[in-house]
Amino acid sequence: MTVADRLAELGVALPPVPVPVAAYVPAVRTGDLVYTSGQLPTVAGELVVTGRVGAEVLTEDAAAAARTCALNALAAVDALVGLDAVRRVVKVVGFVASAPGFTDQPAVVNGASELLGAIFGEPGQHARSAVGVAELPKGAPVEVELIVEVG
Repeated sequence: MTVADRLAELGVALPPVPVPVAAYVPAVRTGDLVYTSGQLPTVAGELVVTGRVGAEVLTEDAAAAARTCALNALAAVDALVGLDAVRRVVKVVGFVASAPGFTDQPAVVNGASELLGAIFGEPGQHARSAVGVAELPKGAPVEVELIVEVG
C-alpha cells in the first residue's frame, strides 16, 4: 500500500506546500534525512486559528492545528522526495504558544504524532519534543517540524 493509498483510506488530503513566510525553503535533504522547516497551521495560506493555548485556544483545537501543521510538513517532504520515499519519521518538534500556567504541550503535539502514526504505522513512531513558547509567527498557536529518513 502506498502512502497515497493510506491517506485516502484515512480520508486525509495532502495540501499544496505552504509558501514560506520568510527567507527559507520548506524542506532540505541531506544524505538520507529530510528536515522540514517549521510549519504553521495554515490552509490555503491562512492560519486556521490564532492565539495562545490555555487562553484563547483550547487544547483540543490546538491539537487539530498541530495535525494541520504535520500535513503541511508532509506536503513539503512530498514535494522534495515523495512520501513513498519515507522510511521512518525520526523526530517531531512541536512549539506551542502557551498562556502562563499552561503545561499540557504534549497533548497539543499529539495531534501531529497521532496523524503520523496513523499514516506510517510503526515507522511513524518517533522521538519528539513539545516546547512551550511565549509567541509564534503570525500569532499561530502551534508550529511543527519533522525529520524523516528517506531511502
